Order: sequence, then structure tokens, then C-alpha cells
Amino acid sequence: MMAAGRAGALGAKVVLLEKNLKLGTKLLATGGGRCNLTNIKNRRELANSFGINGRWLLSGLSKFGPEELIEFFNSRGLKTKIEEDDRVFPKSNSAQAVLQVMIDYLASSQVDIKLGAEVRKIIKAENRIKKLILADGREVLADRFIFCSGGKSYPSTGSTGDAYKWLKQLGHKIIAPRPALAPIILKDKFVKDLEGLSLNEVGISCRRDDNKKLGAATGSVLFTANGLSGPTILNLSEIIGRVNPRDLQLRIDFFPNLDFPELDRKLQTEFSFNNKILKNALSRLVPPRLAAVLINLSGISSQKKLDIITREERKMLTHLLKEFNLTVFGLAGYDRAMVTAGGVDLKEVDSGTMRSKIIENLYFAGEILDLNGPTGGYNLQLCWTSGYLAGESAGQR
Repeated sequence: MMAAGRAGALGAKVVLLEKNLKLGTKLLATGGGRCNLTNIKNRRELANSFGINGRWLLSGLSKFGPEELIEFFNSRGLKTKIEEDDRVFPKSNSAQAVLQVMIDYLASSQVDIKLGAEVRKIIKAENRIKKLILADGREVLADRFIFCSGGKSYPSTGSTGDAYKWLKQLGHKIIAPRPALAPIILKDKFVKDLEGLSLNEVGISCRRDDNKKLGAATGSVLFTANGLSGPTILNLSEIIGRVNPRDLQLRIDFFPNLDFPELDRKLQTEFSFNNKILKNALSRLVPPRLAAVLINLSGISSQKKLDIITREERKMLTHLLKEFNLTVFGLAGYDRAMVTAGGVDLKEVDSGTMRSKIIENLYFAGEILDLNGPTGGYNLQLCWTSGYLAGESAGQR
């Protein structure tokens, strides 16, 4: 929508082909329906958040970054607000309001929107695309083409990775796609007992079998029926996606602000009430369901009186609270992944124009590129930036 709108605003005659029967299906799902538009960190920090490929995005962010995006929406009547971790949302907390701005932008740019228009075939001559053939047999001819077909995440929204096959046929290199920002699946069966439990400000690290730490963060986590989710987990999942997950463990520290001696003293204070039992005392420190799991893993009776808890048993509980180890099985699939890692090799795309270096009248925007960042507005900013640049480049006469 950004690419089509920008090209149309420059006077180009634009046709937008949408496979779905309505626009913005995936946009409406972002930010839990609130649409985390962008992140206002400075351009260099924003680019670095995309990892080793992030530098490629710097020139684009200098032309249409977070400030320009916010001005784009503010000037069209959408007020914005900044929340924790520099995340930017519409003041209305409505992704629908964001979509409406884009629909109005397309209308003012006189973009011809074709809904239910699924591309089936691309016809190329030499190093130029000549036309597209749709599922219903219609042909679409144009001087320039912009591919914004997304990745493979959330296929129910229409993102089914169709373009990867086409682009390989056109001569482009595709970095193997994989789910990213996905919940982590665990081998530990007891996580089922914690399903739905949300914890704030816990420390979590990802480690290899040899205990080497690959990454760590502090934030909120959500237990699912078979693993963990939540923003902190989704960001750590990128590490797991790059290596063999079967060799990894997650370690949760439920009291990251206390060291081992401090937490041990805290337990001693809680256990000083001699008339209580372990289950009740530990449930004062952590949610009861978590307390039950911890006690079960410790092998101590939940009904044991506090006055006969041994020093060794207390130390064991301290370690479980500081080093709660979980065994990784893998990542959830595309149906639960927020974005797709991999895609069009960035070496084959001009970072200033989003133009293909292989096909002279082809441009790219969004998730189809081999570029993905953490949660918090980064990936949508990639879409806005690349869409704007592609539209501007392709729309010029």
C-alpha cells in the first residue's frame, strides 16, 4: 500500500494486485490489533537491531525513517503516541485507523485496486518482466513491477511465500526462509501445568549444552501448552532459529535483581514462620502453579513444615528459582511466527531504490527481503521504508 500510494502520488498509473478480498489483513493483526507503527530509536540503532544485514537499511532509513513515517500519519489526521521501549502506536490503539489512512492514501493517489487478484505466472523477456498472468486468466502489463508479497508467516493472512518460486525462476537468489519471532517449543512436559501463566521482569538466557550463553534478556514471558512466548521469548527465538535447537537450553531467573545469597536470605525470612508448610510459603514468592512445579522438581514434600526444611533443601529451591532450566525442542511454525527470516538476497537489491540488480524493471518491499528485526515496531518500519523507496523509484518517469 505504501509503495503503490507513493508511486501514484508521483503521477504514475498504478495497479495494486491483492490476493485477498480486502486490503491490510496482516496490518490489522499487528501489535495485537493496536498496530505498533514503528520505533523511534535513532536510525543507526534501528538498523543495528536488524543484525548483520541491518547496515543495508541505513540509506533507506535516512530517506524515510521513523520521523518521516510519524509525520506521514500525523499529517493525515492519525495521532500517535510513544510507549515503553520507544514503540509508537496510534493514539486510538486501532490498527483499523492505520489501515484507513492507507486506503485513503491509495484513493488520493488514484491507485487502481484489484482484489482477489492472485498472480499465477510471470512472463519475462531477457532481463525484464513483460506481464503477469492472474489465476483467472487476466493479464497485467506494466513498465515496472514491485513485489511486496511478504514471507510465509501467518499464511492465513495470504502470506504463503508465493514469490520465492517466481524469483528463483527469474534468476534471484533466495536465502532459505524460516520462521522468526516465533514461540519456543520445549521438551519439558511440566510446562503444560503452567499454560497461560505470565511473568514480568524475569531474566532468561539461551545456552548450549556446554553452558555457553548465546543470548540473554530481561522481560515478560508467557507459558503456553508446550513452551514459551511473549516479546522477550520471540526476540530470543532468532538465536534458536540460527542454530540446531536440539542442543540448546533456556534458563529462567525468576529473581534477576537478587543474587544467590540475597535470594537465600529472602527464603530464610519466608521460612521463619514455623507453623507454615512449604507450598504456602513458596506461593508467597511466586504464583502457586509455579510453586507447585518447583516443589515437584525439588523432590521435597509440598506439605513439609518450614521448621524442618534443611539448609540443602533451601539451597536447592534457591537454585531452582535462579536457574530454572528448560530443554528446547524447536520453534513454532509459520502459523505462529510473526515474521519470516530469509528471502531475497540483499546483495541483489539496490538499498537506495529497492530495485533488483537482476531484473531491471523489478523492485521489492517488505518481508520478502532477507531482513528481519526484533519485536517493537522494527519490522513494520522496514515495510514502510522499503515500500516508500520502491514506490518513489518505480513511480518516477
